[in-house]
Amino acid sequence: MTWQEQRLPGEHPAVRSGKVGVLLVNLGTPDAASPTAVKRYLAEFLSDPRVIEIPQIAWQPILRGIILNVRPRKSAAAYRKVWTEHGSPLAAITREQALRLGERLAPDGVLVDYAMRYGNPSIASRLSAMKEEGCERILLAPLYPQYCAATTATAVDKAADSLRKMRWQPTLRTLPPYHDDPLYLNALAQDLSQQLDVLPFAPEVLLLSFHGMPERTLHQGDPYHCHCRKTARLLGQMLHRPELRIQTTFQSRFGPAKWLEPATDATLKAEAAQGTRRLAVAAPGFSADCVETLEELAIAGREQFEEAGGEDYAVLSCLNAGEAGMAMLEGLARRELAGWI
Repeated sequence: MTWQEQRLPGEHPAVRSGKVGVLLVNLGTPDAASPTAVKRYLAEFLSDPRVIEIPQIAWQPILRGIILNVRPRKSAAAYRKVWTEHGSPLAAITREQALRLGERLAPDGVLVDYAMRYGNPSIASRLSAMKEEGCERILLAPLYPQYCAATTATAVDKAADSLRKMRWQPTLRTLPPYHDDPLYLNALAQDLSQQLDVLPFAPEVLLLSFHGMPERTLHQGDPYHCHCRKTARLLGQMLHRPELRIQTTFQSRFGPAKWLEPATDATLKAEAAQGTRRLAVAAPGFSADCVETLEELAIAGREQFEEAGGEDYAVLSCLNAGEAGMAMLEGLARRELAGWI
């Protein structure tokens, strides 16, 4: 029994303490591919003022009166196309990433768990569970290489909200954005090169498709657009494929506002119309395959490209829980855990 576990008669039961943890955080997913589950998920997601930067008094009537009565059915249909026996691909892959990272860090006594910013398991529930397991020091690791207020910042906000309710708070560190980190770029270059080499065709164009954001966020000071551009530029240099024309695009537009451009869907159609017949797409901003890559890019994107005259089309997998991606996550985590392990 350690000194932390010892207690005198009349004292409260011993509290576990002294451990170090890592909490991987991704965006989130509905609990099922049903309109009801998707509606619940979208209500939480689209009510976040970091995501929709419109005064809530104006936005909530639109959200509750229109969007949540229309969009869930369409989104549920997209989720059903990619749903697995283990549930949502994003949740299943993030769970596997946590498991494999836990195996890599187990010799150092580090506990690894995962959470979703929206949906389950929640950040609050996992921070609480890790604290109960004795984690006094936790590395919060948002799995977003490129910093964005609507992703990284809101995950940190939610963690802070959770700590606010705790009398005994664990100490938190936050994994910084790693858009230009050699560990990330090397993992991407290695993984994408292997995938490109085994394609049954030689692409003329490689689209690097990042999740879009309203253009106003760039003018308001969000570094996301610059981070995406820098990732694409450095990755293109590392791939070193002069025969391959690389373009950066942005996907998943939502609502009437002007979004970052060029748009992925419009670019797919334009490339095919201009004579590109062989094209590949990679999504380096996504740490795990999800509905945006598996349905929006792989299914809808193929239809857009082929209907406009394209022929050969492929969407490359994200790093997921593959060897290159896990080596990267271990390297990033160990660096941020310095002094704790």
